[in-house]
Amino acid sequence: MSGNMNLTLKVWRQKDANSQGKMVTYPAKDISPDMSFLEMLDVVNEGLIHKGEDPIHFDHDCREGICGMCSLYINGHPHGPKRAITTCQLHMRSFKDGETITIEPWRAAAFPVIKDLAVDRSAFDRIQQAGGYISVNTGGVPDANATLIPKVVADEAFNSATCIGCGACVAACKNASAMLFVSAKITQLGLLPQGQPERYRRAQSMVAQMDAEGFGSCTNTGACEAECPKEISLTNISRMNNDYLSAKLFREEELHHSSGE
Repeated sequence: MSGNMNLTLKVWRQKDANSQGKMVTYPAKDISPDMSFLEMLDVVNEGLIHKGEDPIHFDHDCREGICGMCSLYINGHPHGPKRAITTCQLHMRSFKDGETITIEPWRAAAFPVIKDLAVDRSAFDRIQQAGGYISVNTGGVPDANATLIPKVVADEAFNSATCIGCGACVAACKNASAMLFVSAKITQLGLLPQGQPERYRRAQSMVAQMDAEGFGSCTNTGACEAECPKEISLTNISRMNNDYLSAKLFREEELHHSSGE
């Protein structure tokens, strides 16, 4: 007895963003429990290609939990049933022999389907381009320990920087909100000295772009944090809201002074 599994896959197939999609059933036979989920899809695709059928399209790159490309909605969860992992880190031993697995793309208006399970996440790139960087002249490179940063602040900044932009937070949210992603990128820079000069302007610009892309509002349910493969904290959202409101207050104060009132 090999110990391998036979599974049934229900996969979303869609030609492009403008086409009508549907669920299609495929058998996945003789699957090793030690395979990753993407390796299992590779095996299924090899069988489809051998039969002259169109393989299932899905995103992938590093397959090491770093790139954030493997955006699959598996049995009602982004990246599958396990916590704090990406799809490429999900192994088939997490499922049972004979089980039916439902696989869908991210469901969000701001993430249009490219084909099948692959979606266009360039909206995240445009949000990042709107302010997720440091453009001011911060001077020459100081000695490593010249600028003292409290450890708690450095830890918060680095924890936020672990966001890989996979979009699981959007897929998990019933409003398809991108606030966890945006707040992580804002926090990553806003807590460090080099990011302070553009801190409030950054929050305004990135939030404005997020809204322009069509993402929904925060639901406060915490689904984004629960499904994030890097366990980004909800506290980033409160910090982003604080910076965004502070930016508005500073702007109103500037207008007040410039009008001579």
